[in-house]
Formats: sequence, structure tokens, C-alpha cells
Amino acid sequence: MGKRGENMQAEILSIMRAEKSAHSAYDLLDELREKYSKIAPPTVYRALAALIERGQVHRLESLNAYIACQCEDHHQPSIFTICNDCGIVEENFEPSVFSKLSSALQSSGFLVQRHVVEVNGTCASCKPVEATL
Repeated sequence: MGKRGENMQAEILSIMRAEKSAHSAYDLLDELREKYSKIAPPTVYRALAALIERGQVHRLESLNAYIACQCEDHHQPSIFTICNDCGIVEENFEPSVFSKLSSALQSSGFLVQRHVVEVNGTCASCKPVEATL
């Protein structure tokens, strides 16, 4: 990959790390057009693919969007919590959950290749305050 591709990846990662919400490829494209007027969708998708391969970005299947990795160790599966109200996405780790899930599926002969766990709900900041009597 050339210097231009590396620069684009760095730009995309910078945009994504500025917020904890997910970004679609077209959101990123719109933001990048302020600096690169002739940028095309394939450029963004190539940069995202490279960032995913390096473990610096995750694709959120349910949102068809992307988020910057929030951890140091990119080699373990994550559980993503997605707030339906504010859009914040948190990356959580629970290795025992994935171990149990893999074991349960393997007992039926299923070979697990990857885990994608996304949980939609309401984050602590958006959760309504319980009324007191």
C-alpha cells in the first residue's frame, strides 16, 4: 500500500476515534469530501477493509456501519452494545461467553469461524431516571 492509502486510513481512523458512535462508509465519505473533493466510495471501502484487517476498525453488522476499535488487544472477539437513543457504541470483552458459545456449537458439529455479538438497548446516560415515591 502506498503513502496515499496509509494517509487515507489515518484520516478515517481519526474521524472515527473522535466519536463513539458508528459511521457508515458514506458518512465518512461526506466528511472526507471537505478535504478531498474528488474522493470516491471505493477509496473509503479499501481503507476500511485495511483497517478491519489490522483490527483497528470493526464492522457493525446490524447497522451496516463501522467503529474504531476501543481496546489494545485486537485478537479477541467483542460484544458491542449499541444505544438506540444516542447511538453510542461500546466495545466489551467477555472471553468466557465466547468460549461457552463455541463449545455449545461445536457439540452439534458446527465449526465457529468468527463471533459477532451486538446488543441494542439504552446506555446508562440515556436510561430514564426511575421515579421516586
